[in-house]
Amino acid sequence: MMKQHEKIYDLIGVGVGPFNLSLAALLDEVEEVESLFFEQNETFDWHPGMLIEGTKMQVPFIADLVTMADPTNKYSFLNYINKNERMYQFYFLQRLDIPRREYNDYCQWAAAQLNSCQFGKRVTNIRHYKDNEEMFEVEVTDLKQDEVHLYRSKNLIMGTGSVPVMPASFRDLPSEDVFHTADFLPNQDRCRKAESITVVGSGQSAAETFRELLKEQRDCQYRLDWITRSPGFESMEESKLSLEHFSPDYVDYFYQLPQKRKDEIFATQGLYYKGISNHTINDIYNLLYEYSVGREELDVGLQVLSEVRDVRPKQEGGYELECYHNQKKETFTHDTDVVIAATGYKPLVPDFVHHLADFLEWDDEGRYKVTADYRLVKNERTDNEIYVHSGISHTHGVGSTNLGLSIHRNKVIINHLVGREVYPISEKNIFQSFTV
Repeated sequence: MMKQHEKIYDLIGVGVGPFNLSLAALLDEVEEVESLFFEQNETFDWHPGMLIEGTKMQVPFIADLVTMADPTNKYSFLNYINKNERMYQFYFLQRLDIPRREYNDYCQWAAAQLNSCQFGKRVTNIRHYKDNEEMFEVEVTDLKQDEVHLYRSKNLIMGTGSVPVMPASFRDLPSEDVFHTADFLPNQDRCRKAESITVVGSGQSAAETFRELLKEQRDCQYRLDWITRSPGFESMEESKLSLEHFSPDYVDYFYQLPQKRKDEIFATQGLYYKGISNHTINDIYNLLYEYSVGREELDVGLQVLSEVRDVRPKQEGGYELECYHNQKKETFTHDTDVVIAATGYKPLVPDFVHHLADFLEWDDEGRYKVTADYRLVKNERTDNEIYVHSGISHTHGVGSTNLGLSIHRNKVIINHLVGREVYPISEKNIFQSFTV
């Protein structure tokens, strides 16, 4: 059964992650915009497989859904704290960073109040058509009712986020034995029963998973290894002036560079966003040090400079990892019961975006082109816009996935959508200059 909705919306959003949830919260007080946001999951849940107790956000709490645009907005984190009667507890906490589990709970609190955010609804197709007026037709499947609805909108906003990346050799193996860090918590009990566990990869997710396994390693008595092809377990660049790369000023500077130069620069900036936070490295080292007291032999291994090239099941059970030491140029093998891949994420470009392939412009690498104010570049002359949150690192740089910059992006999008300055945009936000 297909149901056609007659109302024409100003904006329809695909996906409800933090970026689109922020946009929905900021638009809630903009009367001239009627919007809907569709999310296929039944509730808001931000990386649920990595909501480990003790992990905390890597940005201050003021990088919530609304504060950096409007501190008086009712969907602010401080209002969430106040409504939950935890103001004094938070006051005595004396921290700018907050638990990751609390950030997720805060977003669920906001999402539950926003009628524009609809969950359990999967966008399955989008087409642009010209009738008496031009607009987008959005096909949405209600997963609970098993019904298809057709909505119409003048504009779209893509907030489809990212998906875990698994190397080819890690795929098609039993998911309870070989899985991504994104699925760590659902598989934690399996880890506790294993004889040996190996974390493959580096970065924050790898470190948090390793730290959690290390906490239980002596009680559960498994062998624990961490293998990375990187030259070391590298810490994230977190100095104050380096953090200014996550500013509107740097985004503006980066955007105006030639695309080839952007790709070269972005390839060198991994430690701005992919390294391990200093406090996590310290936690791991402190645990290792505690465990070594009394000359106790550790059943733990940390192997650098080594790429895992293949994962093969063994006849007697478990897996053999074929590894390559990239400085000694030697191959070696490593046996383990469980393999946890900390191999990152890639932007999710849904199939229906490719249905719009002729409508959009693409670069030589097959990536969509994006304007400075976060609109996909079109092949057709039309007033209908597709704004975008996901997959813009190649155009807007290292801060594209940063929560603090998402508010600035939403301010720019709202101002363009409405055609007036709803939210003021500051021209100077940092101390240093990236251009001459």
